[in-house]
Amino acid sequence: IMGCNLIGGWSHARDLIYSDTLFRAYNNERKIIETFYLAEQAGINTVFMVTQYYQTFNKYKNIYNSKMQSICQAMLPDKDFFSDINQAIASKPDAIYIQGGEGDRYANAGKFDMLKKAIDYIKQHGFQAGVGAHSLETIKSCEREGINADFYVKTFHHDKYWSAHPIENRVEYSVIGPGSPDHNRFHENMWDLFPLNTIEYMNSVNKPWFAFKVLAAGAIQPKDGFRYAFENGADHIVVGMFDFQVVENVNTVTEVLGSLGPRERKWFT
Repeated sequence: IMGCNLIGGWSHARDLIYSDTLFRAYNNERKIIETFYLAEQAGINTVFMVTQYYQTFNKYKNIYNSKMQSICQAMLPDKDFFSDINQAIASKPDAIYIQGGEGDRYANAGKFDMLKKAIDYIKQHGFQAGVGAHSLETIKSCEREGINADFYVKTFHHDKYWSAHPIENRVEYSVIGPGSPDHNRFHENMWDLFPLNTIEYMNSVNKPWFAFKVLAAGAIQPKDGFRYAFENGADHIVVGMFDFQVVENVNTVTEVLGSLGPRERKWFT
């Protein structure tokens, strides 16, 4: 599944300060439409989307009579709680989920009733409803509190790369807080702080799992990150990509799935 961060210009480039501007300069509307077309021709049939880019997405669909599906992430603003969900509904996606940072924010604050209201509201409007999370504790809370999500969108990547900080310094929910100036702590460098815990717990979750940040925002090679995600339980992977990465990523995931060994978690769709 194609992610939307690169389309919107949201980068995670550690301490590089110009990358968001570069992404936005490269991915103008014409380039975004070209990238959607290339992705669909290569066999990608679903994209993750944010409400503000549906105008471009729908323009693409109209130009090419596209059948591309979309899953929209929704924010939960404190002052107008359902406003972004309503925008998502108006955009006519195929499913809606609570954006990962928002899922973490509400779960960390113990506002499970509000998460439940959001999921129920989405379902009442006829959409499949999911919860996004960087922290495994958010998923655990949803399962424990009976928040009846149809699927989960959870970060997942290993920590065998240079900028991953030491496990003894990893703090739950730090991903949604400010980065630390200490190189041995979180600083826009990790999105699944405890991947082995994620593997163990998600084995018990009987719902589709969309894994995102599977390449740790570009720190892990696709062949490595894709295989790690699928072998260890992810049902779908969400990957942000530029146009020049699309064909290679599709070929890589096809190769990985074609040579995938047995895995403990059964598949969910």
